[in-house]
Amino acid sequence: MIQRKVRPWLLAALRDTPVVLLHGPRQCGKTTLVRSIAENEHRARYLTLDDSTLLSAVTEDPQGFVESVEEPLVIDEVQRVPELFLAIKASVDRDRKPGRFLLTGSANVLLLPRLSETLAGRMEILQLWPLSQGELQGTREDFVDRIFDSENRFSTVEASEKKLSDRILAGGFPEAVSREQKGRRDKWFESYLTTLIQRDVRDLANIEGLTDLPRLLRLLASRVGSLQNFAEVSRATGFPQTTLKRYLSLLEASFLIQHIPAWSGNIGKRMVRSSKVFFTDTGILCHLLDADSQLFREDRKLFGRILENFVMTQLRKELSWSESRAKLFHFRSHSGEEVDFVLTDPRGALVGIEVKAAQSIKKNDLRGLRMMRETCGDKFLRGVILYTGSEVVPFGHDLVAVPIQNLWA
Repeated sequence: MIQRKVRPWLLAALRDTPVVLLHGPRQCGKTTLVRSIAENEHRARYLTLDDSTLLSAVTEDPQGFVESVEEPLVIDEVQRVPELFLAIKASVDRDRKPGRFLLTGSANVLLLPRLSETLAGRMEILQLWPLSQGELQGTREDFVDRIFDSENRFSTVEASEKKLSDRILAGGFPEAVSREQKGRRDKWFESYLTTLIQRDVRDLANIEGLTDLPRLLRLLASRVGSLQNFAEVSRATGFPQTTLKRYLSLLEASFLIQHIPAWSGNIGKRMVRSSKVFFTDTGILCHLLDADSQLFREDRKLFGRILENFVMTQLRKELSWSESRAKLFHFRSHSGEEVDFVLTDPRGALVGIEVKAAQSIKKNDLRGLRMMRETCGDKFLRGVILYTGSEVVPFGHDLVAVPIQNLWA
């Protein structure tokens, strides 16, 4: 079994917290992880609300279920009965013994108003994403922690765009990664999206027009990495903006898309505030775009945007277990200067990250990072350009070009 990097954090939470919630996309490995823990380090009874009989019983009387079941307890897909959170809250308020409930959910409960208030301050919430590249090949991933170090500890690599393309096309869902043929992966992605839309999104909200969501997803895929612009997307889809915002919220709550907010600091009026929209998995993104290695070679602009999404997913995954406790943003001025990603740690130190689908770096590629350095002053720690070349190339003391494989090598 592939060892998940979040496992030690999950075990630590169970040792001192009554309720631990592990949430993330459907089919990303949550069930495999919690069942392994329940059979080994934290012995517990496993139940899933995907079981129709159990679902009916819990829905009928959630409080009675919580009071009658033997603990410790693992409850899978807990978002299917939102009322269960109230029953667990009441039980935990009476007995705060650690490790009583380990919950999993395929919906981001923090984005669901009816649940987020119930959870506040009463449980530890951990994130599980699809497999990272380091998890897939069994290597340590500490890129985020390294870039906040005082020294630049980066490595030269043997660059291979084909291998990089294969990683991007496969994504990180365990079932998709196990399928070597693109056609078989596409069948899985198609089934995954159909199930998610017809079941999970319907569970989250009583929504009409589900047949419109695949069209919206394809449009979002074609605009991946762009600033969120409700007016433009509304015109392109024909959805009223109120409907569009609801759809986007549901897609984000289902972990299909992510919004990366803009960093502004104390210079707010000079910075664009709109978030950027990305997909949680590049395998799904490439499926929606019908992309393959040949298209990557022919359309370098598209490849660059997909590569940016790939870097975002790697950063997001590593942030879920890194020691730095950094947060992820993007950076864009009203004059059009931008940096793809910004990481900021609790001290306020800033690291800018640019992504370039090129094997060499030109002077103009540094423009955004230099603008960010001038704008942020002492808060700017360093700027990193992730590119498809093989060498580590410094540009002064605080700017460096680094092979993209350093994200997981």
